[in-house]
Amino acid sequence: MNVATVKLFLEVLEAGSLSKVAARRQTVQSHISRQISDFEATFGGPLFRRTGRGVAPTELGERAAVRLRSWLLETDRLAQELREESGKLLGEVRLGVIPSAAHPLMTRLFQRLQVEHPGIRLNIAEAQGTELNAMLDSGAVDMAILFRFNRPSGHEEKLLSVAHTYLIAAPGDELTKEPTVSFSRLSGLRLVLPRRPSHWRNALDEAARSLGFTLIPVAEVDSLTMQKELVANTTGLYSMMGQYSIAEELQRGRLQASKLVKPDLFRHVTLAFPKQGKLSPACRVVAEIIQQLVKVWGSLTEPAADEPGRASS
Repeated sequence: MNVATVKLFLEVLEAGSLSKVAARRQTVQSHISRQISDFEATFGGPLFRRTGRGVAPTELGERAAVRLRSWLLETDRLAQELREESGKLLGEVRLGVIPSAAHPLMTRLFQRLQVEHPGIRLNIAEAQGTELNAMLDSGAVDMAILFRFNRPSGHEEKLLSVAHTYLIAAPGDELTKEPTVSFSRLSGLRLVLPRRPSHWRNALDEAARSLGFTLIPVAEVDSLTMQKELVANTTGLYSMMGQYSIAEELQRGRLQASKLVKPDLFRHVTLAFPKQGKLSPACRVVAEIIQQLVKVWGSLTEPAADEPGRASS
């Protein structure tokens, strides 16, 4: 059984689409389809069924995925142990991150590894919390940096930092000139909000309902970058984001922000691990460096970009 083909099968299973995997690997869909067909032939039956939106696993495919994930994990672990016996720490670490943790944390992590453990190769996936949870559960990533509303407990998650929520607006906005603003002031504002389904959107809506009003979205957008661009270029438009998502824009004076209070909506930034399976030595090193960096900085960002404040108008 070929390791690369097994990884391709699991990648298609996770993506639910041959075309997405082909685009990701910068090849044509027919090439991916042919490899999957050859792989299915070794099992004596189809592993996927075609749907209107892509592919879905057959019953055989689901059973195969469970066994193959375990096989792949053991194969990687054996290869890692053999490499370590040669005195070098080698291997790939698959890390899922929320967008606000992508930089500078991932940049500094990569730089540390290049100096201290050049044999460790990072495979970084940037996604939102719901997708990252699914990737953790499926074994698509070895660990993930994500938001939690509850403080983590147990060995499966480590608390990295706390992210408070800010009301953001274009520079010069009157409402966000003060250091804090009450959540009740959001009543009647023109807002850009994340699309449903979203745990964060639910939390924002529930906070408003508890105060007796409803948030009014004039636009619903998944992309944090697009949300920030809309707000930065539209007077009288607002959005709500965590401090780490807007640190760079505040430094550059493209946004203005005021911390939301009453209630103070904050989320825990955690480093989460799969519920089952043992971390490889390479994964343990990466996890340790991430925790060290955040501890030294006191947040997800370096000291110079720590707590966001008012941007100059």
